[in-house]
Amino acid sequence: MREALAEAKKAFAKDEVPIGAVVVYEDRIIGRGHNLVETLQDPAAHAEMLAINAAANFLASWRLEDCILYTTLEPCMMCAGASYWTQISKLVFGAHDEKRGFSKLNQKILHPTTIIQGGIMENECRQLLQDFFKKKRN
Repeated sequence: MREALAEAKKAFAKDEVPIGAVVVYEDRIIGRGHNLVETLQDPAAHAEMLAINAAANFLASWRLEDCILYTTLEPCMMCAGASYWTQISKLVFGAHDEKRGFSKLNQKILHPTTIIQGGIMENECRQLLQDFFKKKRN
C-alpha cells in the first residue's frame, strides 16, 4: 500500500485527485498508476485502470488472476468492473469511498473469487484526499 500511496502523491503534485494504485504479481510490482484524468482529459484515466493496463501489458495477458491490486481509495464502479474482467485474485484498498465506492452501489460487481480487504493505511490515504480537497476549496 505504501507504493500505491507514493503514486497518489504523484497525482497530488500534478493537481490530480490523489489516488494511486499498483498491481503485484509474485511479490513484484508489475503495474503502477495514479489519476491522470485532468492531465489526459480522459475520464477513464483512473489510477486503477492505468495500473491494470500496465500489468496486463507486462504479462501480455488481460487475465490477472494471480495478481493483487492495491489502491488508496475503494474503486468506483468502472474500476471494480475492470477488475472483474481481469479476474484479479485480491483487491486491497485504503480509504472507503462513502459516495462512489463500488461496495455502496453493488459489491457483486467484483469477480466472485476476488478477495477484498479494505481499510489498509486508511488514515494516510484519507488524509491525502482531505488535504487535496481542502487546498482546492481555499
